[in-house]
Amino acid sequence: MAPRAAAFAALTSAFLATAVAGLASAQAPAAKPAAAAATPAAAQPPASDSLPVPPPPQIVGTAWVLMDAASGNILASHEPDMRVEPASITKVMTSYVIAAEMAGGKVKDTDQVMMTENAWRKGGAATDGSYSGFEVNKTAPLVEMEKGMVVQSGNDAAIALAEHVAGSEDAFAALMNQYAARIGLKNSHFMNPHGLSQENHYSTAHDLALLGRALIHDFPTAYSYNKIKELKVGPITQPNRNLLLWRDSSVDGIKTGHHSKAGYCLMASAQRGDQRLISVVMGSSSEAQRASDSQALLNWGFRFFETHKLYDAGKAIAKQKVWKGQSAEVQLGVAEPLLVTVQRGKYPQLKPSMDVPKTLVAPVKKGQAIGTVKVMLDGKVVAQRPLVALAAIEEGGFFKRLWDEFWMWWESD
Repeated sequence: MAPRAAAFAALTSAFLATAVAGLASAQAPAAKPAAAAATPAAAQPPASDSLPVPPPPQIVGTAWVLMDAASGNILASHEPDMRVEPASITKVMTSYVIAAEMAGGKVKDTDQVMMTENAWRKGGAATDGSYSGFEVNKTAPLVEMEKGMVVQSGNDAAIALAEHVAGSEDAFAALMNQYAARIGLKNSHFMNPHGLSQENHYSTAHDLALLGRALIHDFPTAYSYNKIKELKVGPITQPNRNLLLWRDSSVDGIKTGHHSKAGYCLMASAQRGDQRLISVVMGSSSEAQRASDSQALLNWGFRFFETHKLYDAGKAIAKQKVWKGQSAEVQLGVAEPLLVTVQRGKYPQLKPSMDVPKTLVAPVKKGQAIGTVKVMLDGKVVAQRPLVALAAIEEGGFFKRLWDEFWMWWESD
């Protein structure tokens, strides 16, 4: 991937140098090439390179999404922004909040968490929902209680953890919504830590994919609990309900969900090589259906798409002339890595372009947006990011500004 990225960056710099300078040169017609020898069929590129990506598999569900975890690109979807009840996939948000509060020093994984009567009555064995098996009015280490929530989908464990972290379920729900806003979940609202049906408790397939992506990226230790296949609490051993953990060794999460209003739901993720995909299927008809559909989506995505890093964050990919500054030019780059997901075999066809101002006058702040870098494929923009200044350029002295003012006036004609 690194040599390709370097070549892509070199191509971009060359493009910008030509575009900014506005140079053009006429070339003499090239001599007519000699007829090339026919290429053997076996040495030619795969025929599939010239064909469009086939449609995604047929999915049973009210809403679904397939996302590339690195780029965040949506590869396929159906009703991605429709409000749905997230059921126990809510517990992924609960895991995120716990991990974030732990990272901030508010709680520790060794904290003793009490299984309160409230948690046991609302989410324990006497209810219709999933439960962890921890004994009422007894404590367990936070990390074990969290595994009981993640692996066994224990509603009682989710409530006990919420009470420990925030003091009450309502206070924890407020934390969930604050962190959801930070992650960028624009169409989600949480009312409880477990996902049982409640008014104003909703999300979307797209938001849930973003949530899974955030947990994977921000808190890999917390995410790793999702691949545990079974967990024993006291005398009870319960399996993880994510059937893909047994079917596909590349799958390492994420979370199942089900209740009568939500249907059968599954947020899954798999990594093959250096590519990771996330699928979300909501409102499926059965446990088996959600698993087979999620598997089909992941297989389709890995077969037909690939992701490449085009530019690293903070690395210079172009230069821009600066007038009236202490330096004559500023280096430009991207604030975050620029990754793009494209059909397999299409990477060499990507075309970079940059929009930058003809005139840039100091002062320039570090991180200031100067222009835009776009990546095109088949005439369509597949990625676009701001070009930012990688260093500050202070205003030059009086005579420097006066001299540049003259040349700016001269070149304006």
